[in-house]
Amino acid sequence: MYQLIVLALLPLCLVIAALTDFLEMTIPNWISVALILAFVVISPFSGLSLIELGWHVAAAGIVFTACFALFAVNVMGGGDAKILTAAALWFGFNHSLFEFLVFTGYLGGLLTIIVLLLRANWDKLATVGVKLPQTLMVAKKIPYGIAIGGAGLMAYPSSPLVIAAIQKAI
Repeated sequence: MYQLIVLALLPLCLVIAALTDFLEMTIPNWISVALILAFVVISPFSGLSLIELGWHVAAAGIVFTACFALFAVNVMGGGDAKILTAAALWFGFNHSLFEFLVFTGYLGGLLTIIVLLLRANWDKLATVGVKLPQTLMVAKKIPYGIAIGGAGLMAYPSSPLVIAAIQKAI
């Protein structure tokens, strides 16, 4: 059961966050809360030492601080900040968190270019019959949850929790 939660919960939550951000331009709070609570429940079974657990909490704290600063200057949405913080708790302070954040930046830049191109060509797309969510076309923000979700799926296999869960299964 522990392995199933570790291997499935974060990817599932990231996919749901990406989809809701695409369709509604919002990431529900329950996703971040579920990730944090699940981490608290599974961490005793993960084999993490207290020091490693502390580094996971530190990673979430550092990401939260950076995201809160970006939110305060209106560069990042609150849902994005919360989901990044909750995901950082699962990655811990190691190379997989760095991969996750770098992938998020790259995918976010690509996503921004795509959304801006879609918005600039909205009338042409509508005449061809392409249907996109109205919120995507009229909002002045980017559904960054898509980039966060994609980056999480790309980086998660290298996270210590996944590696430990696979080793316990063998």
